[in-house]
Amino acid sequence: MSEDPLARFFDLLRALPEPVDAEALYGDDAEGRRRERNLRRYFAMPRASVLLLGEAPGWRGMTVTGVPFVSAREADAGVVPGLELPEHPQAPWEASSRVVWATLRQWKGPIPLSWPVYPLHPFVAGDPRSNRTPRPAEVRAGAPVALELIRALRIETVVAVGRKAQGAIASAGLGAPAIRHPAQGGAALFAEQLLELNRSGRL
Repeated sequence: MSEDPLARFFDLLRALPEPVDAEALYGDDAEGRRRERNLRRYFAMPRASVLLLGEAPGWRGMTVTGVPFVSAREADAGVVPGLELPEHPQAPWEASSRVVWATLRQWKGPIPLSWPVYPLHPFVAGDPRSNRTPRPAEVRAGAPVALELIRALRIETVVAVGRKAQGAIASAGLGAPAIRHPAQGGAALFAEQLLELNRSGRL
């Protein structure tokens, strides 16, 4: 049997500390294994050697599917073939996921992959159905996981979706242009900046 190229990536991912106000998504339980199967399907898709490095999973999207910027709505639409959904998803859609995939429909060539620099779902204490901004220490802790994914998948170009991702990857010695995150009113600028990188031939 051939060695799993993502073995170290998942080892590092599972080794991240899980504070009381963050949720690990790929644990050794039924939901964690379902999310991991989905993530592996996503990573196996034909793609560009480009990674969009986001901030953190949201409770309406990646926390449901295990796939960055993919909510139940995108899964039902087949953006990643064969995704498994829970019988009763905790949320039917996510705004950022909609924006990302609407933008990628205009993409020329193989589409990029996405991954969050802090891969646990950070939430407001006591309310898992919420999102909070990851702390600087959490972002720094997640950077080695992202770097291992970049190595394992032979990613050639990283685009930081937001300044937190750009700072984390820069501190690890890897430069990346930053574009606006699609959340909190950033949808139009995100789409404009990402498609401009594509049109200019930089991606």
